[in-house]
Amino acid sequence: MSNRIKLSIFVVCSLLFYASVTSKSLDPYKILGVEKDATQRQIQKAFHKLSLQYHPDKNKNKGAQEKFAEINNAYEILSDEEKRKNYDMFGDARGSPGFDSRDGGSRGGHTFFRSGGPGQSGFTFSPDDWQTMGGQQGGSKSYSFSFGGNSGGSSFGFDIGDIFSNFFGGGGSMSGGFGGGGGGGGSQFGNSGGSRTGSQSSPKSSVTSVNSQIYKKQVIDKGVTWLLLSYTPLMKGMQHYESIIEEVASSLKGALDVGSVNCRVESSLCKELGIHPRNRPRVYVYSYKASESGSLLEYTGDVTVRDLKSFVQDHLPRFSKRVTWAQFEAESGTIGSLPKVMLLSTKKDTPVIWRALSGLYRKRFVFYDTQVQDASDPAAKKLGVNEVPAVVGWLSNGEKQVLKTGIHVKDMKSTIKEFSNILDEFEKKNKKIATASSQGKKPSADSATEKEPVVPLLTGTNFDAICGEKTPVCIIGVFRSSKGREKLHTILSSVSQKSLVRNLRDSVSYGLLDASNQSSFLYAFDKSGFKSSDRLFVAYKPRKSKFSAFTGDITSEEVEKFIGSVLNGDVQFSKTRQKPTFK
Repeated sequence: MSNRIKLSIFVVCSLLFYASVTSKSLDPYKILGVEKDATQRQIQKAFHKLSLQYHPDKNKNKGAQEKFAEINNAYEILSDEEKRKNYDMFGDARGSPGFDSRDGGSRGGHTFFRSGGPGQSGFTFSPDDWQTMGGQQGGSKSYSFSFGGNSGGSSFGFDIGDIFSNFFGGGGSMSGGFGGGGGGGGSQFGNSGGSRTGSQSSPKSSVTSVNSQIYKKQVIDKGVTWLLLSYTPLMKGMQHYESIIEEVASSLKGALDVGSVNCRVESSLCKELGIHPRNRPRVYVYSYKASESGSLLEYTGDVTVRDLKSFVQDHLPRFSKRVTWAQFEAESGTIGSLPKVMLLSTKKDTPVIWRALSGLYRKRFVFYDTQVQDASDPAAKKLGVNEVPAVVGWLSNGEKQVLKTGIHVKDMKSTIKEFSNILDEFEKKNKKIATASSQGKKPSADSATEKEPVVPLLTGTNFDAICGEKTPVCIIGVFRSSKGREKLHTILSSVSQKSLVRNLRDSVSYGLLDASNQSSFLYAFDKSGFKSSDRLFVAYKPRKSKFSAFTGDITSEEVEKFIGSVLNGDVQFSKTRQKPTFK
């Protein structure tokens, strides 16, 4: 009997001694070098820095691979709020304070020591279990001790009741087994730790899992830039790629969609697109930089947040035309069925939000953007904008409307959603006007003069853009009254459409001139300034400083004939007296 007691005591003491000697607590906070209250962004930055430093492909020093594994395991705990909370409370990412009793009971355990780091090995017991000693229904409890490496070690399980039965004359046995699921008072030695590879083999839920159907319906030609990751399960470096992509996606949330393609499952799609990964994941961007229809481009740069984000931003949609105010006034004469919208901002380049919107609505609006200094800028004043950034819209009939001023961006996603609602409402209004127009309802003469003309009114600001030396021929409709302006506007609108059909858009431009306010302009062509004519047309060739005037019957047919003769060289031109100027 004494030998059995000695053997039992020796077993327990040996286990406790071995575990205490081999215990090595790996603190994920210390591994990543962050404080306990670190934010997710701070954790991500620390992880990215360390993972690049110790990545086996770049760091060939001894121990780098082991360090890289520790960094990944630490990030796996701290990047998951549930695992982090469990670790902070119990020292174990699984939510238990060490090694649990095998009965699945509800009583809490207490960690006395730990080996191999959080969630890897340790010794736990519940004080109440020392009192059972076979007295409870179903006998005594079984516990396991585990001592292993990063991916889980081996465990040694035994029945506490067996040990104490040796002291108090119980009938338990100490039979041993390897890997068995021993019952009763038996002991077991088996694998208690699970592999973590599964958690690293596929992207997190925030990344859309893309198959052939999703690719065709949500990616191709939808005006949205996609960041795509192709991979196969258990692929090397998956967690590093995933964390980089998620941070880039978070910083461009609302302007960018993110997806992953499991090429083991979607082998036909990967083969069709040519994106099957080799020995590591591959990153692609569905880009609108090269064409309006979009194309899939592979990212081959360094897998860092800064570099990947820069690449993605470069491939966001660019369907908004960057113009000066003078250029826009010149182009406002173009007639079309789509409404126009312009962003006025202080930015030197088109903002990301406006680029994203231009992709989403590229088939429903014509987008422009221009740089202004502030609300005192002449362009802002002319448009009635009292605060910038601002968005101004023009319906297809030329009517102007200030859609939004003093834009404040809280975050990209909510701002894009807000502007989507504004554009949707503006589009509805444009459709109503188009419907009314098709049904023969025309705006009154008074309202027509108040709206922004489709054919621009020439001013000192926009004249060079419309009738400068780059323009072969400029057709100028001259009026002295509101009725005259209305009639010339209608004629030029009609003729310009016909000219466009004849592919003469690059050969001729159109503008209106208010002779009552700009009489000095006409002195360049005529000594009297055409004072005897209430309405007339002037064909001006700025490169040659020549002109020809039409003062005959002002009808669409006659004006069209005049313009046709001008372009065909059948009209005699005279030298200007001086260069036209505005007062």
